[in-house]
Formats: sequence, C-alpha cells, structure tokens
Amino acid sequence: MGMNPFPKPDRLLTAFMLLVFSACAWLHAAPLEGGYALAPGPSASPEERARAYQDARVRVLLAAEKYEKTPYRYGGLDRNGLDCSGFIYVSFRDALGVLPPRTSVGLYTWTDRINDNKIQPGDLLFFKTDNSGRISHAGLYIGNGRFIHSASAGPNTGVMYSSLSESYWSRTYAGAGRAFPEADAAFQPVLASTNVPAAPAAASANAAPPASGGSVASVRPGRDIPANVTASSESGGRLLLGLAIAPTWKAFMNDGDFFRGFASQLRLGAETGTFGRRMIFGFEIRPEYDAALGVFRLPFTFSWGPSDKFMIFAGPVLSFGDAILTVDGEQRRYSGGTSWLGAIGITAAPFIFNAANGELAPYMEIAWQSYISDNRDSNPNADFSAGFRFSTGIRWSWQVR
Repeated sequence: MGMNPFPKPDRLLTAFMLLVFSACAWLHAAPLEGGYALAPGPSASPEERARAYQDARVRVLLAAEKYEKTPYRYGGLDRNGLDCSGFIYVSFRDALGVLPPRTSVGLYTWTDRINDNKIQPGDLLFFKTDNSGRISHAGLYIGNGRFIHSASAGPNTGVMYSSLSESYWSRTYAGAGRAFPEADAAFQPVLASTNVPAAPAAASANAAPPASGGSVASVRPGRDIPANVTASSESGGRLLLGLAIAPTWKAFMNDGDFFRGFASQLRLGAETGTFGRRMIFGFEIRPEYDAALGVFRLPFTFSWGPSDKFMIFAGPVLSFGDAILTVDGEQRRYSGGTSWLGAIGITAAPFIFNAANGELAPYMEIAWQSYISDNRDSNPNADFSAGFRFSTGIRWSWQVR
C-alpha cells in the first residue's frame, strides 16, 4: 500500500459530493412538524395536531416575551445580550428545546416561505437592512401587525416590540417564514399593548415591517391557550439518546480504495443551562473497525460542546487485534491502541433537521488514535495515517426528556 500525503482526485470528488449533499439537505429543511418533546405523535388526530402546534407557537411567544428589554449584543445567547437571530434561537430553545439555525440567513432558509396574507403569530419576519442584498435581520411576529425582535441600531436597541406600519421596516422587509404548520385561521392571540400603535385595519399582516416602541404584549390565558401552558425555564434541558454510523476514509492513503472501515456510536447526551451557559454533555460507546490496521476498536468517550453541532470528545479505548499497516508491500507494526486516552477528537454537525420522531444530522469527525510505531525506520506519512481517523456519516437522536 503506497502512501501519498495528498488525496486522489476521486477522493476530492467524493468529499465535494458529501458537501453538496449536506448543503442540499439544509436548503430543503422542513418546518417543525415533529422532532421535539411536545410535538404531536403520529397517531394524533387532526384536531390534536392543530392544537399542539398552536400551543407550540404560543410557548415560543411566551418565551420571547421574557427577554423584553434585554440589551443587544452581537453573538449573545443570554440575558446579558442577544442579537436578532440569538433572540429567535433562545425563544425556541427555552419554549420547546428546539435549536434553530443561529443566523438570520440560516433561519430564512430553515423556515417555509409564506405569503404576506398568511402570516400568523409565531411566524418569522425577515429583513434586508444593509447593502449586501442578503437577509440581515429577523423578528418574531406576534399578531395584529406587530413583532418582537432584538434591534442593533436606532433610537432604541435590544429586545423590543415594533409595529408593521413604520416606513423603515416596510422598506427593508424581505418576506416571512413559518417553522410550524399553519394554525387555524381563528388563531389570533389577544395582545395587550400601550405604546405600540396598532396596524391600520385595512393593512395586511405584513404591509410594512415594524418600528420601535416598547410595550408588553401578552396572550390572554384561558382563551388563546390552556392556563397550564408556560415557557420552559431557562435552566431546563434535554436528555437525548442517539445512534450514528459513518464510513471512515483513507484520506492520506493511496491504494485505489478510499474506504478504511466504519465508526459507529451509541450516545447519551444531556443539554443544560444549569451552569449559566447552554452546554451539552455526552457519553458515547463507539464500536469501530479499522481495515487499514486490521483492528477492532471500542472507545468509551465523554464529550462536551456549546451545542449538539460542535463537540469535543475524549476517552479510553480497548483495541483488539495486531495493528499492522502494509506500506509498499512491507508491514509496519503499531502498539498502544488500548489506552486510558486512546481517542480524542472533534465532531461537527452543522445542520440538524427535525424529523417526525427525532433529529437527523449529517456529521463529520476528526479523531486521533493512540497507536505508537514499533518500527526502526521513520515513515511520517504512514505513522500519521495509523493514528488519524476521518469519517462522515449520519446521526439520529431522540429526545427522551
């Protein structure tokens, strides 16, 4: 088996196709019709489904309301500061345990496009507020021609209510998107406001996006939602079970076959805000087969990350078999596969899609395996390949709490 520090063209094409596949899946992401704890089950009646999604919209509105007057902070995700997409993110997260995309452009792509006369409370409004021609701002529609958002400029900044009748928002308005299935036409939470002017009665729901102005808009309990519907606490979390499978690739080996083996995992994860910042912790059992070395590996890893999209993992490994790498017809032997720190790596899952019974995520991993060369001669490429693992695959997660 010859060694080459550069992948062959067919491997570059394969990597490109995987990237295209992930991007296409992201661009066609569906709205939330399941995949979170409070979503209606497959056996729910049409009336139960409609009610569940209506309640989900209200939960998001109630969670958003709690952040009013939070200052604007680019990249912020807590009460110390929120940007516009961060405000949408924490509202969905606190209300439903759902983690939507973290940018305005991502939110625009994630949601289903809807006509202006179809906008309902809980839908998202999008704006182009700069010269880039791209979506640059997002807000959460609350009904009656108003929305709540985190403004970065103007006479007032931070999380506030705005009216759809102001000229600035009318001029920069770019469209609306829906994360949930359409609610009943009669769904219209009653808002109580004092400072935000109501949209003209003849105006359409988004005739012109909003202005600044602050007042507390609230849903009337008992009529619009059940009295026991409240937003999740900020320190609440999710408990996840997961299963993943991924082929591993001979990224630095040139022997005409780019498959190296497979990596899989059984996963238990917990997302929590208990420590003041949203984090996710996990434990994984990772059965792996490395055909290049001729070994079966069983890592037990602990993981941590700011979200389920990016995590660092490390842990002990049991390695079964003699680790032998054949290079140009000669065998190179390695030891140390069984180790207390036999695996360390990074998992990246940039796109997480909500499905009927859980979350589906294309992911990639880069990992280091603790094999030590037992050979007298030096071959950096071979020794690096023995310790390096690159894999791309699919991960499925279920929320159990």
